[in-house]
Amino acid sequence: MYWTDRIRQVKIVLVALAVIIAVASLVVSQYLVHDLAEEERNKMEVWAAAMRSFNMADENTDLELVLKVMNENHTIPLVVVDRQGEPIQERNLSFAGRVGQDSVAYIKTKSSALHNAGHYIRIDLGEGDYNDVCYDDSLMLKRLAVYPYVQLGVVMIFVVIAIFALLTSKKSEQNKVWVGLSKETAHQLGTPISSLMAWTEMLKETYPDDDLIPEMDKDVKRLQLIAERFSKIGSLPEPVPSSLTEVLSHVVDYMNRRTSNKVQISLVCPEDDIIVKMNAQLFEWVIENLCKNAVDAMEGAGSITLNAFRESGKVIIEIADTGKGIAKKNIKNVFRPGFTTKQRGWGLGLSLAKRIVEEYHNGRIFVKASEIGKGTVFRIEF
Repeated sequence: MYWTDRIRQVKIVLVALAVIIAVASLVVSQYLVHDLAEEERNKMEVWAAAMRSFNMADENTDLELVLKVMNENHTIPLVVVDRQGEPIQERNLSFAGRVGQDSVAYIKTKSSALHNAGHYIRIDLGEGDYNDVCYDDSLMLKRLAVYPYVQLGVVMIFVVIAIFALLTSKKSEQNKVWVGLSKETAHQLGTPISSLMAWTEMLKETYPDDDLIPEMDKDVKRLQLIAERFSKIGSLPEPVPSSLTEVLSHVVDYMNRRTSNKVQISLVCPEDDIIVKMNAQLFEWVIENLCKNAVDAMEGAGSITLNAFRESGKVIIEIADTGKGIAKKNIKNVFRPGFTTKQRGWGLGLSLAKRIVEEYHNGRIFVKASEIGKGTVFRIEF
């Protein structure tokens, strides 16, 4: 389980790093937006003061500096309204996309919205009269306010891509290890199995009436079958039409010969045979693995029922046991490579079974039901 834990740690670190980057970016951007907003308000106060000087000017007032201040604003949209809210002057408003619309109505609506939002500076004209300068944020300020969220989206996309690439790479490495281990195991088993087959044939000729030699021959053939299964891992064996009843019967017979009499294994199949495209050797291994796990879960006593039937256009195989069951928190992890509740085990059996069912046979395998102390039902769908 070491490498699965490492993957989880890496994912947690990546997510935490993304969150830190996003939060830091948001905080810094908020400071920048606040500072720029303050600067723009200060500019509007200067502009409003210039506007007041312009309105209060007489023949002795030098308007050159006043006009320069007023004309320097090329970025901040504003509308000057009187005390009744009627627009007097506007600058830098965008009328894009409003061709054919009433511009006066738009300016009045815009100034009213800005005034209600508190974006205005009052110009005191004396004798109770006044004008209000309603101003909006500049385009740069609006873009800066949105930028952190765009950056957050980019960071999240990067994290998702990084995690996906990491998982894909890890899965590819894992597959290569499994394939290499399987093929090397099959290769190493080949020579001693060939020798055992030869010795068995010699024993048959020397002791033709010995009752133990046929059993030895069955075990040798069983080893040969196992080696063939290992050799097929990593390749895509061509599925052929096979009798599901026959495949399941082989597994039941094999398990009954090698388990305690306290374990009852039964098979329920329809009267008409079910033909499924499969690789019989690999699929037998899947059923055997599920049955062996069930025997371990029952601790040597109980019953296992294999039930095959058709349902809604699918072929269903259910393997039910009366074992100790699977905790709800572990159900989603049982097919994860490296996960095991046994003291001795690699946690690869169910993950390999899932791969054989889903990748080689285009089926599904999952835990249909499980209850602590009562048992578990695995379901395979074709």
